[in-house]
Amino acid sequence: MVEAFLKRPAMVVHGRGQAAWALRVAAGRPVLLLSAPGAALNAGPGWFKSVLDQAAAEHPGANFTAVLDCAAAPGAALAALRAGFKLLVFDLAHPAAESVLGAAAEAGAEVLGTRPMALDLGTLDPRRRDHERRITALFATVPPQDQPR
Repeated sequence: MVEAFLKRPAMVVHGRGQAAWALRVAAGRPVLLLSAPGAALNAGPGWFKSVLDQAAAEHPGANFTAVLDCAAAPGAALAALRAGFKLLVFDLAHPAAESVLGAAAEAGAEVLGTRPMALDLGTLDPRRRDHERRITALFATVPPQDQPR
């Protein structure tokens, strides 16, 4: 199941505005919205969930999967699972990795040991057309036969 998610274009979003921008440019196509590294420790799962919920409300029918980066913090990973996240990034070298993987399996969630490659929207300006074209170009990198259904 994870392989299907990883075929989607991925974008790092740092707030509601960037998440809404990503969903607008995606125009209903499948996309991964990835938190900043370790965001589960800094802002918490509730904050990231709220950011994505607000962006999704602005773009009904958006087709995205949220990925919350929990770094090497098992408590943050468990909190993310309780908040309903189904795809997490967690350091699988951590001694508590088996516990996190077990909890994820019980919750029907997946855990990635490394962050997917993603375009960081924090480095782009939504007012610049060439930056918007960089986002749009992500969707051209996924062959039609590999587009998740």
